[in-house]
Amino acid sequence: MKVVVQVKLTPPPEVATALGATLHAVNGAANWLSIRAQGREDDRDRTRKALQPFAYAELKARGLSAQPALHVIRKVADAYSARKANLKAGNYGKEDSGRYQRIANTPVRFRPDAAHSYDDRCLSWQYDQQTVSIWTTTGRIRGVPFLCSPGALKTLTEHRKGETDLIHRDGAWYLIATCEIPAADTNTQPDGWIGVDLGIANIATTSDKGEPFAGEKLNKYRRRMSRIRAELQARGTKSAKRKLRKRARREARHATHVNHVISKRIVTEAERTGRGIGLEDLTGIRERVRLCKPQRVALHSWAFAQLAAFVKYKAERAGVPFVQVDPAYTSQMCSWCGHTEKANRPTRELFACRSCGVVAHADHNAGRNIAARAEHVWAAANQPHAADTSGALAASAAL
Repeated sequence: MKVVVQVKLTPPPEVATALGATLHAVNGAANWLSIRAQGREDDRDRTRKALQPFAYAELKARGLSAQPALHVIRKVADAYSARKANLKAGNYGKEDSGRYQRIANTPVRFRPDAAHSYDDRCLSWQYDQQTVSIWTTTGRIRGVPFLCSPGALKTLTEHRKGETDLIHRDGAWYLIATCEIPAADTNTQPDGWIGVDLGIANIATTSDKGEPFAGEKLNKYRRRMSRIRAELQARGTKSAKRKLRKRARREARHATHVNHVISKRIVTEAERTGRGIGLEDLTGIRERVRLCKPQRVALHSWAFAQLAAFVKYKAERAGVPFVQVDPAYTSQMCSWCGHTEKANRPTRELFACRSCGVVAHADHNAGRNIAARAEHVWAAANQPHAADTSGALAASAAL
């Protein structure tokens, strides 16, 4: 299982200048190569194998060592491969649209301070001293100190493997290291399931009878950020745009923090009780649902996919079973009797079954349905002989 660890470099001014010059050099070389790659008619002429023969010598002449030159070639080839896949998938519109043609006929551009990848030949770690030795265009610089938490340092020491990215963000320098962590043995016979319902009013609600995660306090924060964004967008000045970018990064960090807290609490509870985790599969939800404008804003303003990814990798590290299930009708189906009707949801927060008369919190009821579906999906995949394909959801609803 791959995870990333971020550490902060604390270089002296002269080293920071060398690092900045290095990023400008490698990204300038990438832009040079991108222009020539765009001039080739066939996509097969933009692969690493096709670009290396004519570009390698020129990149070396531009002051890049062997490995950085190869990284630049790979960076450009991967960028064109990603662009080709996006064009083919229709992510830039139809083939005859102006946007499609503009992107297809314009060379891929790289920011002067875009991230650059280092392998172990160009960057080495001294964990005891918390320093790194890193290649720059002015030569190799040793003893560059870095800061991180004790847990991150332990992860780096024991599991770092692969490449590391050098990033310059908001005037600070960071290294993003890839770590290969062995997954724990999965509990193949969980003692029940925790269903997690994702929503707008409450980010996550479990099938247990506890309080929903991240409710009104978080929504107040999101509404305040939305008002500030609207004010800055209305100004339209350079200063306002600069503040918008800064606030966007702040909101992203806040969302990441909240998602980490929620996912950790869910996985910890599942590990403590020996249960598995069932989560809604919301892939494509933005395209499937029809909402009014305020609800669309709320739906697009939270990283549900990130929360699901956090729960998944934390569950893998803890050996907790994890499955994603179809969320269809989980909010309308009674988790006690199985009756499904739109009228079962008189309000957003209230669930009142028209058949058996049970009254419950709507998100809690949906969490119970998700837990039942997760149990069925897990049994079908891991214990086919025990899976009840005739009516597992209705039978498990009587828990």
